[in-house]
Amino acid sequence: MSTIEVLETAATAADEGGPMQAFLEDVFGPLHRAEQRRWARAYLRGLIHGSGRKTPRRMARTELLPPAAAHGLHQFINASPWDWEPVRRRLALRVAASTVPYAWTVAELVIPKRGEHSVGVHHRRDATTGRAVNCQRAVGLFLAADAHCFPVDWSLVLDGAWSRDRQRRRRARIPETEIARPYGAHVLDHAAGVASQPRLPRLPWVLDLTWCDDDASGVLAGLARHRFDLVCEVDPGQIVLTGHRTPSVITVGELMEPRHTRQAHVMARQTADGPSRAVRVHVYAATVRLPRRRTGGEDGARAYRVLEWTDPEGRRPARYWITSLVDRSPEETMSLVRSRAGVRSAVATLRERFGVLDFEGRSFPGWHHHMTMTSAAYVYQHLHGVPGALPTAPAAAAN
Repeated sequence: MSTIEVLETAATAADEGGPMQAFLEDVFGPLHRAEQRRWARAYLRGLIHGSGRKTPRRMARTELLPPAAAHGLHQFINASPWDWEPVRRRLALRVAASTVPYAWTVAELVIPKRGEHSVGVHHRRDATTGRAVNCQRAVGLFLAADAHCFPVDWSLVLDGAWSRDRQRRRRARIPETEIARPYGAHVLDHAAGVASQPRLPRLPWVLDLTWCDDDASGVLAGLARHRFDLVCEVDPGQIVLTGHRTPSVITVGELMEPRHTRQAHVMARQTADGPSRAVRVHVYAATVRLPRRRTGGEDGARAYRVLEWTDPEGRRPARYWITSLVDRSPEETMSLVRSRAGVRSAVATLRERFGVLDFEGRSFPGWHHHMTMTSAAYVYQHLHGVPGALPTAPAAAAN
């Protein structure tokens, strides 16, 4: 019996039934060759049901496949020339059609690496420990829906060395269009991708821009150009404009000082151990604008609200949000921020259960193939309740 025939036999014997087949036909329909779709099924099942590191060798053992199957799984990820972008679009549409989505959000994924050959690997200072780490850095796009955040797209952050070294780029098969760009540019690439797909939902973008390694104003302006609503956490030093005829330049931290007109709102927030507690949110009484970028456009004329969250116990500094949802109540606006807790939970699950850290190849296409499969495994398991799925993220940490 050939490896492909064994794949079919194993899938028939151990498949979850109709839901798995329907999911595969829908999401992996862009894979035109039947053999690619068979390997996609095997890889998907290996990610869902395997334990430990999700490598082709270990996943082949999980699927009870012949030894040659490990080579086939490796080839499917690293050598097979399938386009991951149509698969990811189908994945996003599948999530949107199967859930009640309420926001788009992004998250950073740091993948520790040894050596210098994995695509995109570079040294970066860890914000928590202050130490330099050798890693890949990815920016994931998530669709927040119900109690989950679903990964639907990825980009790989390259540093300047990967832009300059043509031999290194050629070995890793990096397209000419992929160059070193700041974090915010990756966020806006994801936003442009969503904007270009009319079937995807037009939802607010909920982002944490406090650790953005470039100007957060550029991200805010880019979202405005795409006419997306937003709820973005920003540093207290973020510049805004007040007044219309003679605008004044001020930071959001200064704007929310008691000497300015603010409205106080007390809201209940669920805590991690169950009971709710009161939190105070201040809202600047008037609207503000963003400084006009050199390109002009929507960002200079759009109205925004500024919100401030203060720790009732005074142990943490105040936090600030800018939102274009000027007609919504503070409760409605801040309820969207729960997606930040959901995306942290999703990244942890991807790391612990679905092998986002386990890609063994070195090429740019291979990395994107693997990340596409891990996203599909996460989406399938959480949409269809496959045994072994992790519990939903608690609604507690909505801040």
